[in-house]
Amino acid sequence: MDSLLNVRIRNLHEAAEGVRSYELVALDGGELPAFSAGAHIDLHLPSGLIRQYSLWNAPGETHRYCIAVLRDPASRGGSQEVHERLQEGDQLTISAPRNHFALQAGKRVRLFAGGIGITPILAMAYELQQQQREFELHYSFRQRSQAALLEYLQDGPLASRSHLHCSGEGSRMDSVQALANPAADEQLYVCGSQGFIDQILASARAAGWADSQLHREYFNVETPVSDVPAGSFEVRVGNRSFNVGADQTVADVLAANGLAVAVSCGKGICGSCLTTVLEGEPDHRDLYLTEEEQAANDQFTPCCSRAKSSYLVLDLPG
Repeated sequence: MDSLLNVRIRNLHEAAEGVRSYELVALDGGELPAFSAGAHIDLHLPSGLIRQYSLWNAPGETHRYCIAVLRDPASRGGSQEVHERLQEGDQLTISAPRNHFALQAGKRVRLFAGGIGITPILAMAYELQQQQREFELHYSFRQRSQAALLEYLQDGPLASRSHLHCSGEGSRMDSVQALANPAADEQLYVCGSQGFIDQILASARAAGWADSQLHREYFNVETPVSDVPAGSFEVRVGNRSFNVGADQTVADVLAANGLAVAVSCGKGICGSCLTTVLEGEPDHRDLYLTEEEQAANDQFTPCCSRAKSSYLVLDLPG
């Protein structure tokens, strides 16, 4: 199990309409574990809910972690609880940072953020600046009042690298121009809603970007539609076997039988629960694995994915 950290909320402020930023510091006043751009933490809420939030502050700032939370009326309660219950001075438990969206090697980088997707992208901009790497950042939003953390891109050292696209002011991003002429060693990172990311990736592929150059992290996803009818199947771990009903997840069945896997997002976004498949064909319902990785059928996300075959054999300690 990942180590847990005790922190308190030193500061909170309104980062935009419906968005609140929280500065977390160690309860004992010491340093927090180092992190890299793209990392997130698990926030353990008073109700028992656990939610993931990306760190937006500069890597190297081990005296604090900063997160920004969009209040989503359609959420399962996490963001509403954060906004309604958490106050300055409150003590919380969090996980150490984990990173499934880290910067890769490459001479040049293009960053794209839609709405609250700016959080990991801003941290990437800070890290790229620290490394003196060439990059540009495109931030798309409907209204300036709704654009979280906008002040860090309008003013200061990131301003010259930032392109702000406000659709409410008629300055919608020209994705063809923004994605033109990719270099062979260039990397692209995009974070935001599923629709925003899908549009950026489609435009990038049309512009000649290779899939190996494209990196994404989804916020506010819709569950991928499967053409496999919901039904029960068998999961085998060592010499043990378990039935997974149509209304159960593999992760829940494993946990009920003492074989818990690390589940965080529960939506197939973060990759925390990624598990090796030894036999059988998964029915992939995640947005974490690439199409090539899904086609290999040697790993899957048990928090949401199921089986096309009658059984799956998993590589877990029994």
